[in-house]
Amino acid sequence: MTNSGTSRAARGLLSTTILAAGAIAAATFAAAPLAAQDAAAAPATAEDPGIVVTALRRSETLQDTPAAVTAFDTKAIENAGIERAADFIALTPNVTLVETQNAGNAFVIIRGITQNRNSEPSVAVIVDGVQQVNPAQFNQDLFDIAQIEVLKGPQGGLYGRNAIGGAIIITTKAPTDDFAGNVTAGVDNGFGYFLRGGISGPLAENVKFRVAGSWYDTDGFIPNTFLGRDADPVQDFSLRGNLVVEATDRLTFDLRGSVNQLRTQGFYYNIVGDVNTIAPVRVNNPGQNDRDIYNVALKVEYKGDNAVLTSVSSYDTLSEIVTGDAFNFLPIRESLLFQFFGFDINQSQYLNVKAFSQEVRLASPDDDRKFNWMVGGYMVDTSRYISTGNLIDTGNGVTPVFRTPSTNPLNPQLTFLADGQDNFAWAMFANAGYKFSDQLRVDASLRYDRDKREQTTLTPQNFLPVVPGVPQARSGEVRNVTFDDWQPKVTLTWEPSADLTVYGGYSRGFRSGGFNQTGVGAEARRNNIVGVGDIFDAETADTFEVGTKAQLGSVRLAGAAYTTLSRNSYFFVFLADSSTQNLGNVPKTRINGFELEATARVAPHFDLNAAVGVTDSEIKAFADPTVIGNEAPQISRYTVNLGAQYAGPISDNLDGLLRIDYRRIGKTWWEPFNTTVRQPVDLVDARAGVTFANGVAITAFAQNLFNEIYNAEFSPGGFVFRARPRRYGFEVGYKF
Repeated sequence: MTNSGTSRAARGLLSTTILAAGAIAAATFAAAPLAAQDAAAAPATAEDPGIVVTALRRSETLQDTPAAVTAFDTKAIENAGIERAADFIALTPNVTLVETQNAGNAFVIIRGITQNRNSEPSVAVIVDGVQQVNPAQFNQDLFDIAQIEVLKGPQGGLYGRNAIGGAIIITTKAPTDDFAGNVTAGVDNGFGYFLRGGISGPLAENVKFRVAGSWYDTDGFIPNTFLGRDADPVQDFSLRGNLVVEATDRLTFDLRGSVNQLRTQGFYYNIVGDVNTIAPVRVNNPGQNDRDIYNVALKVEYKGDNAVLTSVSSYDTLSEIVTGDAFNFLPIRESLLFQFFGFDINQSQYLNVKAFSQEVRLASPDDDRKFNWMVGGYMVDTSRYISTGNLIDTGNGVTPVFRTPSTNPLNPQLTFLADGQDNFAWAMFANAGYKFSDQLRVDASLRYDRDKREQTTLTPQNFLPVVPGVPQARSGEVRNVTFDDWQPKVTLTWEPSADLTVYGGYSRGFRSGGFNQTGVGAEARRNNIVGVGDIFDAETADTFEVGTKAQLGSVRLAGAAYTTLSRNSYFFVFLADSSTQNLGNVPKTRINGFELEATARVAPHFDLNAAVGVTDSEIKAFADPTVIGNEAPQISRYTVNLGAQYAGPISDNLDGLLRIDYRRIGKTWWEPFNTTVRQPVDLVDARAGVTFANGVAITAFAQNLFNEIYNAEFSPGGFVFRARPRRYGFEVGYKF
């Protein structure tokens, strides 16, 4: 299905806008009532310069940062009730999150750069200076957080691996010199309760610690009408510890460890022809989704007179088992397979990942010198095992299948695929910035990435698919592939005054390709599916961007426009015969877009914000020529944000909070053939509370206040996954 002439005309108009992006400053000022800078922060003033960010590896205010950055400091995180990734993404223009069947599958879509199952992320996620090495780590509860920064556009030179769409920098609260802590407890309408908090203080001279944790337990929000209970219960436990040793005034050791254990359910899909169709969940298997994540990291920093040496070492493990119903996700006797063959199926998927990463960098001190520089290297060694398969559903539940096929006679194995992957990636990088004057600065970076991947077929020979005319895969077969590329970036910044910043530049992003499970290429050919093989290619994105930021009293304005050429972006294909989740490539896609943003303090303690982001995509090349001209998968045409907040005194001994946020997500396409498009989604969140002089705060909250019912995802084959409906409750917090 191709786009209409009206859409094509709109696309031409947008392209003209992009080409005329030198006038973005004027457009920003004209759009002040409609636009928004960071949706959670109060505007800066002469006395208060606003949030200081480190997104460009140096400390500077949002106003002075020559990049599109949305930032949330500690107070903004508390006021907005940010507790998970979806919360801050909902406040960021041109960024969306697709949540789907299991905990490890939450995909960040940023300026049209997408993510999917078993792919590398679309953004680099940095937590306390340590990059997450596995996309399944991202979707965790957020607690005891000091600051969040969302940096848009390719950032390979700064953050390297997977920074093809941007970077998300999360900073947890640091250990303190004095004993301090906080605790929050609450309940919600899922008959759930939660508890989170942290304590911090000194252990000895120049030694301090911080320990924080969270627990959430809820029955769920989406009813399974067949089983008579909710399909999405959650038990989620997290614990994080941090020890800082200031060995000398120059040498610091920062040791961190964390654990996350999640227990929920998965695979409660529906099969529909239209993504806008809402059907009740009626799976006969509640299934399970158990995920365990462990991390330990050591950061060592030595500050010399003219350089700072930093070493970051990290070890991560992740294991996840997901079981549940399979196609077509109905009770046994109502299922399509039962009608034709007299039996139904269920499914199990197991993932186990271990990774060690090391980064070393040498940089100039973070001061106001004319010339700043950084050089370094990075490596990550990853061992990954994945198995997937179908089992015959006899009504006796689902057997979790890990590394060997099921031998349970009540749940016999029908299909089974397993692969082991050993990946070793390394990179070298250099950045430099020179300030010609107080008004003019140039920044440049260059990174080279090389990723060698090896896959071993671990599927027993009798389970490997046989396709006439196609060589059969062999158990024990080893395949190797190497992906590499250069990632340059250059930015020119002009600041004619302290209240106006104009910037522009070019950048390239890169992320590795990888392996689908052995044998799926043959299965795809058997089912006449194009673009899917046993290997999917690496993706690159070349972006040109211009932007401006302005401070007019208590009003902050910003605008940015960009054009990106993406090569080999991902699209998702589910193969029902083997229950495998696979990636194909779209050879070429053009993405154009812009953001206009503003915040204003209209009265003491009363702030307004608004933002609009537009992303227009067009597939330029594909194996099936009927797809050319279509919208690229998973991309929403636009986002709109509006918000208002009062956070200030009610009386001498009482502070109040009243906040409301509105988010509109425009039309969203899901696969290259554009067979269905989700209509715009409108969401409203609200918070109201009081804080007493003794540090006690009581807050009521509502997410999706008006109970918008919609599908969070559509996958080829008609799979839809329900978004969470309205959640509301209250919490009590105390700081000491």
